Amino acid sequence: MLDKIQAKRLTGALVIVTFLVIALGGVIRIYDAGESCPDWPTCFGTIGFDVSEAEQGAWYEAHPDEVDSRGSDHRYTTFQIFTEWAHRLLAGAVLGPLVLLNWLIVRREEGLGSEVYLASSVTVALIVWQGAVGWLTVSMDNEHWSVALHLGSALAFMLSLIWLWLAVSRDHSKLPDWANFGPTSKKWRSWLFWLSTGILFTLFSGAFVSTTHGANTSCGVNGLFESWPLCHGELISSVHDWVLQSQIIHRWIVAGVAVSLLGASWLAWKEFESDSVLCKWFWVSTVLYLVNISIGALYILSWNISDGYTEYLSLIHLLVASLSFIVLSTAWMGTTMALVAEAGDE
Repeated sequence: MLDKIQAKRLTGALVIVTFLVIALGGVIRIYDAGESCPDWPTCFGTIGFDVSEAEQGAWYEAHPDEVDSRGSDHRYTTFQIFTEWAHRLLAGAVLGPLVLLNWLIVRREEGLGSEVYLASSVTVALIVWQGAVGWLTVSMDNEHWSVALHLGSALAFMLSLIWLWLAVSRDHSKLPDWANFGPTSKKWRSWLFWLSTGILFTLFSGAFVSTTHGANTSCGVNGLFESWPLCHGELISSVHDWVLQSQIIHRWIVAGVAVSLLGASWLAWKEFESDSVLCKWFWVSTVLYLVNISIGALYILSWNISDGYTEYLSLIHLLVASLSFIVLSTAWMGTTMALVAEAGDE
């Protein structure tokens, strides 16, 4: 049966599933369900998600050391518990076994080189690491740094899958034109690496803001100009509390990366033809990034006294930021592979 499954197709499917897992993680956050399963890998000591408020209370009484950060009397809805339960199910019971299956298929498939074997082993190592980070996040009651680490690990795992897909495609001589980044130079590989790192920092700082109580409102809720793009009506707001005012720090990082992305995209357009693969990937990432700034602004401006923020915009904000990072990081990996291939041909 393994002979009938192609590593390239399964790896592509795993990339899609991983993105769904990241999206589901975002749903958990916007519905404030991060602690809706206080234990791991079970959920209130069960394998299901239909846990009544009385059953939740009984579990907390039996585990006095486990305290919900929202208060000892806080209880979760079935839907909130379901989101966390489904996230774990998709990651642990679907994604994990399929990654192991893919590892076996890669070793049975003919015509694949050592880089493919390395990439497949990295995917296995990272999915195990991600499971450990997931446990840590639950045990730390979704501390902002643990949530950022969980997101970063998920993105690293997704990139390892993309690396595997590119390597398998190349070894089968079927690398599509849109993923063929050669010829290129070390200069552009460095640009791609540092810009990808910059976008990753915006994701980390954004995760910090979204999981820190009061950080979203730290620039005020007074509407256009007053709260965005200004902060309490000031262009450069002084920082007195680096945690509570993490939103303004996030904005500074976002602005710096935006200027760098625009500059690099313009230079790529000047150096290469406008229809070059590298130039296209640069501009796709840049456009996604700039659009996402607008989505972040809409989220801040969506606040109203009765409903608070429009939380689905926060989810879209996370996913578009992740896509911008993935696009640029994929270009970095493709450029690196092209440079290695060019060096081997010399």
